[in-house]
Amino acid sequence: MAMKIRLARGGSKKRPHYSIVAADSRMPRDGRFIEKLGTYNPLLPKDSEDRVKMDIERVQHWLSQGAQPTDRISRMLEAAGVLEKKTRSNPNKAKPGKAAEERAKSKADKAAAAAEAAAAPKEEPVAEEAVAEEAPAEETAAEETTAE
Repeated sequence: MAMKIRLARGGSKKRPHYSIVAADSRMPRDGRFIEKLGTYNPLLPKDSEDRVKMDIERVQHWLSQGAQPTDRISRMLEAAGVLEKKTRSNPNKAKPGKAAEERAKSKADKAAAAAEAAAAPKEEPVAEEAVAEEAPAEETAAEETTAE
């Protein structure tokens, strides 16, 4: 019989409350279990003492009997100091999803277009100013020749 230490969901809709149970792995998630080992209330703040309550002695007993904790329970046991921390590697965690990549791409395109638009008007007024500067110089030159 493959034993698991896992969460069994209780509580109403949108108000989850979990029991930490030792159960046969072939039984349904919320179905038959052998022993209730504690509770977990995800609605409480993370620093609350009542968020996770476990009977550590019974958990250690079931672990010694060969029960396998689920990933979530093993993290709780690591936080409680019952299990040693495992090194986990998820290299894809830092990568953005498809939607985020598309947003970033469209932002980059808009930023590039804005930069081009911002750079282009700056060049045009400079050219107009240069033309405006040349015209008075010609007028002054014409005035100087007529004055002579």
